[in-house]
Amino acid sequence: MEYKNIVFGVEERVGIITLNRPEKRNALSLELMQEMINLLRKLQANRDIHVVILKGNGPAFCAGHDMAEMVGEDKGINQFRKIFTVCTEMMLLLHKIPQPVIAQVHGIATAAGCQLVAACDLAIASQEARFATPGVKIGLFCTTPMVPLVRAIGRKRAMKMLLTGEFITADEAERFGLVNEVVPAEKLEKRTREFASEIAAYSGWTVGIGKEAFYNQIDMEEKEAYFYAKEVIASNCLTYDAQEGMRAFLEKRKAVWKNN
Repeated sequence: MEYKNIVFGVEERVGIITLNRPEKRNALSLELMQEMINLLRKLQANRDIHVVILKGNGPAFCAGHDMAEMVGEDKGINQFRKIFTVCTEMMLLLHKIPQPVIAQVHGIATAAGCQLVAACDLAIASQEARFATPGVKIGLFCTTPMVPLVRAIGRKRAMKMLLTGEFITADEAERFGLVNEVVPAEKLEKRTREFASEIAAYSGWTVGIGKEAFYNQIDMEEKEAYFYAKEVIASNCLTYDAQEGMRAFLEKRKAVWKNN
């Protein structure tokens, strides 16, 4: 499939997805989201790629949904349901693929763009980046963005963002837990690649096991989570890469991964 709204490339086991609607601040059109779903499904089956970076072309990371697709008296509820169903599938796939997804954020990340950052496994932002869920200002409460947002930053902080629509700074986003690191704009790409490369050097099979387990246990009760986690780690011990990694540690040498 040829993509019109995104660009994809691979560099040393790191897949790089670029939202490519710079003239629209990378607004999430229905077509863009469908392209993303197609690509993420392909990545789900590709064990040669260990980490994915998600970034935006142009002056912004992502300005949310494309309002031009959502205005008009001819629009019915099923058309809106389709937009948000597709968006939900895309966001959930970010968690389902085995590769960790790192958001590389510059400019603004608003509404569904902020949702996109919250839905990624990790995020690095430039110092000038800003984040907001401003739907309340146009009569459209950001109910879908709030799903990953509240899980990332907690109830009170999420509710304030949702009720006021105010921007928070990159430093606030780091303090809240929405992003992992904040770096100067000129170092954003380099630092994100370094972060991705560090993770990509590990066993992709093991990282995939861990990512799946993380999201499966996160909403469980503690006792249930422990029961689940012990079964996962016991099975993990049987894999070639785990045995190789433990032997390499004991023998004080670098592990050579087989399962990738």
